Parts: sequence; structure tokens; C-alpha cells
Amino acid sequence: MDLLGSFAPEGVSPLIAATIVAASFFTSALTASFGLGGGLALLAIMSALLPPLAVIPVHGVAQLGSNMSRFMLQWRAVDWPIVLWFTLGAAIGAFAGGRLYVALPEALLKAGVGAFVLFAVWGPKPKGFAPGAKTFLFTGAASSFLTMFFGATGPIVASMLSVAKLEKLKTVATHAACMVTQHGLKTLAFGFLGFAFADWALLILAIVAAGFFGAWSGTALLKAMPEARFRQGFHAILTFFGVYLIAAALWSAVRTD
Repeated sequence: MDLLGSFAPEGVSPLIAATIVAASFFTSALTASFGLGGGLALLAIMSALLPPLAVIPVHGVAQLGSNMSRFMLQWRAVDWPIVLWFTLGAAIGAFAGGRLYVALPEALLKAGVGAFVLFAVWGPKPKGFAPGAKTFLFTGAASSFLTMFFGATGPIVASMLSVAKLEKLKTVATHAACMVTQHGLKTLAFGFLGFAFADWALLILAIVAAGFFGAWSGTALLKAMPEARFRQGFHAILTFFGVYLIAAALWSAVRTD
């Protein structure tokens, strides 16, 4: 605890620091296994334990490290044309989101993302929502804009990849590459906005290190998983978090009434 206490910034107890570091390992393993889920789970834990103004910036850097770990372990399977178009859109979205970083209604954002995820997985696909440059560019812009306010938009990116219908390792690897660019741009944006990352540097380092070992464990599980089981798990996790986001939005709206 004393060691973790030295990693924790002022106002964060050693127990909270230990909990977040442990959560980073398990949530990173979840994401490496199924391509998503860990980022939103870690965001929920951080939201309950950290000061509100620190949650989104610290979570962004933690996810940058976690996804970089996945990317380093899986980069040979990345679909680079998708990543290129996504990155172009992400740059536009992060720039716009950074300029409009104000207190928007969180409940509305959660409900919107949740509805989008459920529609992308289970609803009829509109003509424009098909594999191609426009879809990847738009998803990069929209998800990177939303991540400045909401934090974990991995399910949106995963919805895009579910339409592309890539095989399991290519799906997870491409998702990792897209999220590296998104969280990297977000971290730069928060740096320009003045967030004091230096005060959180040691805790972030511990979170990223735990995330690497979680990604390594999850990658091993992914490679051993049958394709059909991966596809079932991938859609099940997308559905769960879509429902979770809408329920969280409704709960937030009820609490503020």
C-alpha cells in the first residue's frame, strides 16, 4: 500500500490507487479478448473513485496505454485502410470536441451512444452504413467528438467493425489501432486545455503497466477462442453496453429531476 500510495496523486488514497491498477489489468484483458468492454468498465470504476474533473483525461491516457499494448501484440492483423480513414475523421472530431469542451448533458450523450450501438448491432442497416471510407471517416469523427465528453466510445468503433465483418483477430487488432489514434488525439487535446497530467503521471504509469499484462493475457485467450464463440461474445458485449448506457442515462435523468 505504501508503494501505491507514492504513485497516487494528492486526494487519492492507496486503496483507491490499488483498486484502479487492478481494474486496469482485468478490463484490459477483457478488451483484448473481445475487442471492447474494458474501456467502459474502467470508466465506470474511475467515475466512482476519482475526482470528476480527472476521470476523462486520466481514463483517456490509461486507454491509450492499454490499446497500445493490444496494438503492439496484434499489429500484424490490423486492417490499415480502415485505420487511415478512421484517423482522418478522428482528427476532425477531436479538434471540434476540444473547442466545444463544455458541460453538455451527460445523460443525453449516454443514451445517444447506447441507442447507436444497439441499432448498429441489431437494427436494419441504412444504405450509407456499410463498409467503406465514408463509414470509417464518419465513425472516427463522431466517436472522437463524443469521447471528449463521454470518455469510452469503444462500442461505437466496435459497431463500425461489426459491419465490416472482419475475422476475430483482425477485428480486435483494428479496433486497437483505431482507439490508439483516438485516445492519443484526446490526450493531446486535454493537454492543450491545461489538464495537469504531470500530477497523475506515476499512477497512470502503473495503470498502463497493469494494462499491458492484461492485454497479453487477453490476447492469448483470443487466439485460442473459436471464431463462432468470439462472434457471439462480441455481439453480446456490444448489446450489454448499449443497454447499460441507456439505463445509466435514464438513471442520471431521474436523479437530477
